Order: sequence, then C-alpha cells, then structure tokens
Amino acid sequence: MNIPNQPIDLVYTWVDDSFPGYSDTLAHYADAPRDSDPNRTRDNLDTLRYSLRSVWLHLPDVRSIYIFSCRPQVPSWLDTSHPRIKLVHHDDVIAARHLPTFNSFCIVSHLHLLPGVSRQFLYFEDDVLANSDDLMDAMYAPDGRPWVHLESRKVVPHCKLDTATASPWNLSLANADDALTKRFGAMTRRHIIHGPQILDCDQMDLMCQEFSDLVETTRTAKFRSGNTIPPEFLARHLALETGAASLAPSALSNKVQGYASVENLRLWTWYQINRINRRKPMSITLNDSFGDTPNPKVETMVKRQLESWFPNPAPWEFPA
Repeated sequence: MNIPNQPIDLVYTWVDDSFPGYSDTLAHYADAPRDSDPNRTRDNLDTLRYSLRSVWLHLPDVRSIYIFSCRPQVPSWLDTSHPRIKLVHHDDVIAARHLPTFNSFCIVSHLHLLPGVSRQFLYFEDDVLANSDDLMDAMYAPDGRPWVHLESRKVVPHCKLDTATASPWNLSLANADDALTKRFGAMTRRHIIHGPQILDCDQMDLMCQEFSDLVETTRTAKFRSGNTIPPEFLARHLALETGAASLAPSALSNKVQGYASVENLRLWTWYQINRINRRKPMSITLNDSFGDTPNPKVETMVKRQLESWFPNPAPWEFPA
C-alpha cells in the first residue's frame, strides 16, 4: 500500500438549486446566460447521496467527510450528527466580501481552510463516485507522494483564446497556464482528469501566496469568468513543479477516471454508462449535461443505474 500513515479526509463541494431562494439570488447576480447554467447547480440525480454510499463501500479508511455548501443548504436525507460528517457552510470560511458566490473556483480556493481538515485530503465534486477498493491506493505513488492524475491527451492551448466565444473554464485554464509559464517556464500542460484528486493544504497555501493577485481576482468573481483561475488545476501543477507530487502514469489515470456526460439523448447516455460497466474504472463521474430541461426518461435510467451500483444506504442517511 502506498497510502501514507496519516489521516486522510474527503471533501465535497455541493449545491442544490432547488432550495428556496437560491435561484432568485443567483438570478440577481447573473450577468450572462451561462451564469445561470443549471448543469452546475442542480442535484436532480441525487448523486451526492450515492457518492456517499460509494465512499462507505469503497473508502472505509477515510477519516472525516466534509460537505462544503452555501447556507442554509443541507441534504434532507443527511444525518449531520454522524461523527464522520462535517457540514461546513461558505460563510464559515469565505470572507463576507466574497459572498454570496456561485463560482466553484472561489469555493475550491478555500478548501484548505476547512476547520480541522487533514493536511492532504481527497477532493470529490458532488458528481464523483468511488468504484473500487483500490481507489485510495491509486492516489499515491510508491514513495508516498500524491499522484497527479492528468488527461492523457487533452492539453491546455497556448494560443490566445477568443474571450467572446471561449468558455470560462478554458479561459481560466489559459490564465493558470500563463501564470505557471511565467513562474516555471513554457511547457505543454495537460488537463486534470474528471475525477478524484489529492489536494495538499501546504500546496494550496503556497498557491495562494505565489499567485495571490489571481487568487483574489478569482475569489472576487461571483461566477467563473475570463479573469479567474481553476485552483484544482493550478494547485496540482504547482505540486508537480515543486516536487510535492508525482505525475501519475497515463495508464493509471485512465483506470482511475470513468467519465460520462449525462445528456438528454437516451441512447448516448446509455452507451456511456454501459461503457463504464464494461471498463470498471476506479471512479465514476456523471457530469450533468442536460441543459435547461432534463429528459425524464434519462433521469429515470441513470437513477436506476445509481441504485444498482450502490443500493445500500450509508450509516449517515436518515431512514427512508
């Protein structure tokens, strides 16, 4: 086993726009249609519940499970009194001048400040599920340093992106790549995988110091924009540059990542899920790509698959 002899916590970022008042507040601050993209704010598949079941099944050695969300959101089925569950709201950690925020980059930049979180922690977005007992071991190199899992082919473009047409995610990647190039020199940098990553509090703190202006701009932005940076990308590449982490072999990263874009086209979504069932990756990411109006038949199909994968409630679920 490569896992270091230290506690490892798991941290989720989660939001559910069905909570009263959330959508109205978001609409008040939104400046562009993409700011209101429901793909990033709804929990119509109940993936957090199933992700927590997957953790109970496959990651028994995780110490505490942090759920970082905006006040007053709490999943109705979650027993927050369970000793392993740590529910933290944004205003417990994020400065008042940056709130409310609908910018996942701002939120992620604060994860290392969660009260009592382990120095190294496993980060899950709320659509990520554990799918193997070997997942945690696949997060660490034989020398005990965390692996950085990158896409095998997808690279960050060096060319100047068109701010009018490029997505905030790609613009932010370009900003991070430019910052790393100024600090460490130009090179081809690949995207991080859609899946779990080990983040290090010391490296996150170093990122906030080394790139303080970019981090502050990111935290100030209410939404992802052309001026922000993705901390999960920047911190992982900073760890590589400073030797705090090792680049995982592509074959291992491909085995860790199990990505499916959940879309309204039923046959396409079925094909992707069927491919996951054949491949048996160590993690599964069900990325919401439904658009404004999810297809109820696809929702039902995916929910049935989630129930098939993880039918047993975790001990932190209230009885049905």
